[in-house]
Amino acid sequence: MILGPWDEAALTTWGRELGARVSGPAWIGLRGPLGAGKSVLARALAEGIGVRATMPSPTFNLLFRYAAPQGRSLVHMDLYRLAAPEELDELGWDELPDGDEMVLVEWPERAGARWPAEQATEIELALVPGAPEQRLVTLRGRALVGDA
Repeated sequence: MILGPWDEAALTTWGRELGARVSGPAWIGLRGPLGAGKSVLARALAEGIGVRATMPSPTFNLLFRYAAPQGRSLVHMDLYRLAAPEELDELGWDELPDGDEMVLVEWPERAGARWPAEQATEIELALVPGAPEQRLVTLRGRALVGDA
């Protein structure tokens, strides 16, 4: 499914609404070039499930975990700097998701064969030629909710 084109405000609104409707454990891969808005969308999804903490981009730490209401939590990973999929072991990859966690992964392709494609929803952000503030959003994979 292709959505948009959207500016950052519309992308943020959609992300919050989607995050509020996601239930159960979920793997969400965020794809797109540098500057496409993956971290913006990750923050919006987190706000949607109730995370109130400030969310820096995890580029240098690779992983942050946040608490949300109703016992939920969010794991936000940025694999851009991952040198090899084997490094995922140091991050506790095989224990994810824990309980009702939403696992947001920027650059999921860096996980290689360890990316759980059959269980995941992928959201790809694309820049719109000639419209630098606009993004197209493509959803693939497992449905997060009945009507995303």
